[in-house]
Amino acid sequence: MRFYINILTTYHPELDPSYDVYYRQVLEEVELAEELGWECFMFNEHHFLGYGGLVANPAVLLAAAAARTTRIRLGPCIAILPLRHPLVSAEDYAMVDAISGGRLEFGIGSGNTEMDYRVFGVTRENDRQRLHEALDVILKTWGNERASHRGNFWQFEELTLYPRPIQQPHPPIWVAGTSADGLGWAGRNGYNIMTVGHPHPPEKVRLGVEAWKQGLIEAGFDPKQKRCQFHVRTHVNESDERAKEIAIPAISRYDAISRIGRRSLTATPAEYDWETMLATGRNNYGTPDQVIQGIHNAMRHYYFDTLTTTFNFGGIPHAVITKSMRLFANEVMPAFR
Repeated sequence: MRFYINILTTYHPELDPSYDVYYRQVLEEVELAEELGWECFMFNEHHFLGYGGLVANPAVLLAAAAARTTRIRLGPCIAILPLRHPLVSAEDYAMVDAISGGRLEFGIGSGNTEMDYRVFGVTRENDRQRLHEALDVILKTWGNERASHRGNFWQFEELTLYPRPIQQPHPPIWVAGTSADGLGWAGRNGYNIMTVGHPHPPEKVRLGVEAWKQGLIEAGFDPKQKRCQFHVRTHVNESDERAKEIAIPAISRYDAISRIGRRSLTATPAEYDWETMLATGRNNYGTPDQVIQGIHNAMRHYYFDTLTTTFNFGGIPHAVITKSMRLFANEVMPAFR
């Protein structure tokens, strides 16, 4: 098992500190993750909402994290490529790779919020085609000294990108998604994938992951050489009761803020099945032994080789987050290594 960590910011002004303090605490959590042995720290991109909107451009926060760390890998999960000109994304993330000394993990996707597309004036009807073309532009300009492009959405004359990534021909690519079409495309192109448990039951995610594996095989890749992340909200505490007192309200706040201004896949409070979410590994909270069991629950229901834990969610205080991270690293990680 490999361990990543991520944050999709769920900003609650009545619980969270001012923006300057909030970002400082997030960066302290990145430094702590490196100290405790996580392999990679990732940030989600969202816009105009308390749900994720504090990381409107992950490259900015990743560059700050890169300057404060030396070993931990860093990346977006995801960069929403259809929203920007791909040359802007290519420049931004090449800078992150350079500043970090070649530690970028490049997670991409189309995003899951209609408002982003509406405000930026980008049609969502062909978002997958825009995603594919954007990545083609990025990889072309990253891997060649000079490149030009004439596609359906973007055209430009021959040019040189400054800088180009340290990792050549490009950093590792991760594709986020659930559908068989999207993850099958990732497999046929030899990319790693990112999945998430709390919005999607196992049977839905399983179809996409199987399409990814089949796509890898069809294209001549060994599935064992490619990687699949599973993201899960996690809280560890010495006390089972205290873990519930912290995690359950935080998960409820996370899900509630995810419904504001966007279509959310999370169940409403009246329909929420807390026990099943734990039993299938879609949430994970409790004592170290219970969290170990929660990971085994997830492994029985989902396929993954990289567990991506989210500790900072739903207004949990920074000191409580860091304590949970320490318990996880010291008492949960060793059970899977």
